[in-house]
Amino acid sequence: MNDVIVVASGKGGTGKSTVCVGLSVALVKQNKRVLLIDCDCGMRGIDLMLDADEEILFDCSDAVSGNCKPEEAVYRSKNMRELDLMAAPFDTDNEISPSVFRQLVDELKGSYDYVIIDSPAGIGSGFATAAAPADKALIVTNAEPTSVRGAVKIRSKLIAIGIDDIRLVINRFDRAQFDQLGCYNDLDEVIDRTGTRLIALVPFDLRLSAIMQNGYAGLNWSPAVTVFDCLSRRLAGENVPLAFTG
Repeated sequence: MNDVIVVASGKGGTGKSTVCVGLSVALVKQNKRVLLIDCDCGMRGIDLMLDADEEILFDCSDAVSGNCKPEEAVYRSKNMRELDLMAAPFDTDNEISPSVFRQLVDELKGSYDYVIIDSPAGIGSGFATAAAPADKALIVTNAEPTSVRGAVKIRSKLIAIGIDDIRLVINRFDRAQFDQLGCYNDLDEVIDRTGTRLIALVPFDLRLSAIMQNGYAGLNWSPAVTVFDCLSRRLAGENVPLAFTG
């Protein structure tokens, strides 16, 4: 199995990168070989979450331009040694075309069970590149109208490029805040509005953000770990219930 999964969102600030890292760590804990590719050109951050920022010499643009071999742009997380990372370029001038990125991923994916691609938010050229090699997609949204609208837009773009295996992750969910906002009657309405089948509901947990921002992913964790474990198993086709239902 060599699943290539793009993780996308129509709006920034949904916590998409946190979902990418949480899912990758959960898959590694199940003895899966995982390559996590940061495709957010000019705005990379996953190297910080995995405490690998000081190790990065080459990024994915170097791998396709001939500055290094593809495998030389792959780094190990300090706190999760079995998790491999390929960083995005710092400079947006080094953005990679969809066809070239597809060739890069095709060359690397044979060494892994999963390739997880963190797409930049929105539907611009960076999204087109990130989605090009994928055969599956996760849409990350928050339970609020602007984020849900973005999820609808991303879904239509994914289908237009031929990706129809799409699941929804509702992130940073807080029941009290959801009820106070009063934008939706219930979570079923959020799911229905996106037109996408739910695969995970991730609770809001400030500790999770603190762990990620301090580069401790895979070392110290939060109660949300059970949600990402469940997500990884559901992705693999296991019939397990949601770990958190709100």
